Amino acid sequence: MNLTRLTLDPRSAQARRDLADAYDMHRTLVRAFVANDGEAPLRFLWRLEEGANPWASPTLLVQSREPGNWDTLESLPGYLQRPAECKEVDLDALVRPEQHYRFRLQANPTVSRDGKRYGLAGESEQLAWLQRQGERHGFALQTALVSASDLFDSRRKGGAAIIVQRACFEGVLQVTSGDALRAALLDGIGPAKAFGCGLLSLARA
Repeated sequence: MNLTRLTLDPRSAQARRDLADAYDMHRTLVRAFVANDGEAPLRFLWRLEEGANPWASPTLLVQSREPGNWDTLESLPGYLQRPAECKEVDLDALVRPEQHYRFRLQANPTVSRDGKRYGLAGESEQLAWLQRQGERHGFALQTALVSASDLFDSRRKGGAAIIVQRACFEGVLQVTSGDALRAALLDGIGPAKAFGCGLLSLARA
């Protein structure tokens, strides 16, 4: 698994546009995962990291099975403050049975009713959703909180509005199934992955 940290320069007009709209951000990041225009991009996950002052030094984490070609973003005038910082992560070494990890996940907690998907806005509902995800994806929550929650609203030119309920979860989890959790790390958790949701980050507790 490949993990990349991108530090954007808020003085760049394009960086400010992307930071203001997750749809535009995804379109820019796709450039690192396609060789030619019109080609289907490799799957990747991304998240805008929360910080004391994200507009002073906005940071993105991008995760992918294959390395991205970050020359495409580094060639955009003034877009990045520094070159992309990349590393490989050995999931077999990282994820150990029964171990505890600190985690962060920005997700789109939803429930389906009558064939339609609805966002969950209440904190208790969001935490219950996360617990259900853990049962499916090989982890049990030890502690968890919702550190941020908002609605993402994007209006594509000539298209319908996109509204996504987002929640950022942080806490401590315990591994119950290493294989299931590794798959969740690779594939992401929940819907709206193109809009900065689904990337689960772990660090040893």
